[in-house]
Amino acid sequence: MVAFGYSLLSEQRGPRDLVADAIAAEHAGFDFAVISDHYFPWLDAQGHSPNAWTVLGAVASATERVPLMTYVTCPIIRYHPAVVAQQAATVALLAGEGRFTLGVGAGENLNEHVVGRSWPPVNIRHVMLAEAIEIIQALFGGGYVDLEGEYLHVDSARLWDLPRERIPIAVAVSGRQSIEIFGPVADAMIATEPDRDLVDSFDGAAGARLPKIGQRPIAWGPDRDEAVARAHEQFRWFGNGWKVNAELPSTAAFAASTRFVRPEDVAAAIPCGPDLSAHVEAVRPFVEAGFTHVALVQVGGPTQPEFLKFAAAELLPALREEYGEPEDPRIRAR
Repeated sequence: MVAFGYSLLSEQRGPRDLVADAIAAEHAGFDFAVISDHYFPWLDAQGHSPNAWTVLGAVASATERVPLMTYVTCPIIRYHPAVVAQQAATVALLAGEGRFTLGVGAGENLNEHVVGRSWPPVNIRHVMLAEAIEIIQALFGGGYVDLEGEYLHVDSARLWDLPRERIPIAVAVSGRQSIEIFGPVADAMIATEPDRDLVDSFDGAAGARLPKIGQRPIAWGPDRDEAVARAHEQFRWFGNGWKVNAELPSTAAFAASTRFVRPEDVAAAIPCGPDLSAHVEAVRPFVEAGFTHVALVQVGGPTQPEFLKFAAAELLPALREEYGEPEDPRIRAR
């Protein structure tokens, strides 16, 4: 049984539209919603990047049922983990018990360079993220926290407004090193690739079968050619892979790295157009790999209202008929 979510992709919508989309996604029947937390869009053509935490506060107040999650926040450079912990606790209180999950990852150069610090190699970023999670978990536990890590420090910090339930933390992983570090401390796994070996390795490191959250882009629309052109304009960077995407420093670099990607290349990787069966089949690799949650990304900002109507009337019923109903899409701290 798989929970299907809606992605509030902040790179392609302004803040008011994102809040309206979240309300519509809840009404459409999505099981959860995730939001990207970036300073830049991937490509200039996307045209947006509002503050995700401000939007989340508005979304938490404007919705009633749908669980919410950052996908993902990087708490090591642009944000200090003590600030992330405070933001997460506040959103969790606004949303109500059990509705918010803090999704974290090691970040991308594109978004973190803005504060003027050097971009560390991935092994250092993993150590920094482990220290950040330790700080956040300690603050979620209540009381004053003093921690002196190799890279991150906190001095006599305390969260004064905390939800009764501990906020779960989902962590993005991509390989052996990240699984070994974060499997024992995460409440859920985030990954972009539907890799069964990754899922099994994470469960082994975690010592339990925990939720797995993936994300799948689609480009629905009544005209396939238009959908292909839209996906190529806004999402051709997707094929770079996250090891490359994490290192590129600017939207110009993303444009340059994808200048030879053709529309047909994008269409081969992302289902485009009105074919319902293609969109249903697109999530099958995640289901077969053992993912419990799949968040759909509808590529193309202005298409969201019509897509959400399509999702309510056709896509979500078809997904549930094919893959079953989730028992409870919420993620809990273990």
